[in-house]
Amino acid sequence: MTTATAPRRANPVPRRHGIRGQKPGWLTYTILAIWFTVSAYPLWWSFVAGSSDTTVLTSKFPPLIPGGKFLENASEVFATIDFWKALGNSVIVAGAITVSVLFFSTLAGYAFAKLRFRGRNGLLLFVILTLAIPTQLGIIPLFILMKQFGWTGSLGAIIVPTLVTAFGVFFMRQYLVDVIPDELIEAARMDGANQIRTFWHVGVPAARPAMAVLGLFTFMTAWTDYLWPLIVAGSNPTLQVALSQLQSAKYVNYTIVLAGAVLATIPLLILFFFAGRLLVSGIMAGAVKG
Repeated sequence: MTTATAPRRANPVPRRHGIRGQKPGWLTYTILAIWFTVSAYPLWWSFVAGSSDTTVLTSKFPPLIPGGKFLENASEVFATIDFWKALGNSVIVAGAITVSVLFFSTLAGYAFAKLRFRGRNGLLLFVILTLAIPTQLGIIPLFILMKQFGWTGSLGAIIVPTLVTAFGVFFMRQYLVDVIPDELIEAARMDGANQIRTFWHVGVPAARPAMAVLGLFTFMTAWTDYLWPLIVAGSNPTLQVALSQLQSAKYVNYTIVLAGAVLATIPLLILFFFAGRLLVSGIMAGAVKG
């Protein structure tokens, strides 16, 4: 009597790792290295020129090694403009705008994403359409309005018009519409939480990665803004406006100008150094979702 033998199992097909499991190869690192070099070269050359004399600007082959006059050129910047006052003004303006944009954009984005109210789609469409309007079109009426309020020459004239942005509202809405389940909001309401408490304990924790990205971009935009502060700042210039005074004479020493530009960039580099992980985690949160 023969016993039936079980059929042999076919050799399992080895699983291939998907794109997420693959490690970047040498080509990826080469492209990133080239991209980083091209992106960082203008800042590096500004530091090289800002630490040298004027002969570096007319040399046939620009040097790549910094000179030894950066402190001397920086002291010239401090002697020409009120650098520390302008730096403080920029910190106040950029910080206030960033905090306000994060709060109002997250609040409005949460409302557009998770609340049901009459006219929601129409209001969202209006917010999106405002992105197509150039900022320069509103400068003249906005300046007239600031002058009627008596705010010209104060930091409030720079801060108030940018307390909330249409891009921030749309960005937070697009992020929150999928990251917060409707069941979680319903559970919070069943536990007795009102709208404000639900937003604070459910919406804000879920929006933190996107808030980190929006906050960094908003701070950088407010820090580097030049046109509107130039129009309304008056005797309270921000750092970018104050640096323009370095080239207001007939003879412009561009090594001094570039030294001032490097000094104005250092706070942004410090910010990105400490907040870089939040930026990367905020971007990757949307990339690996699902």
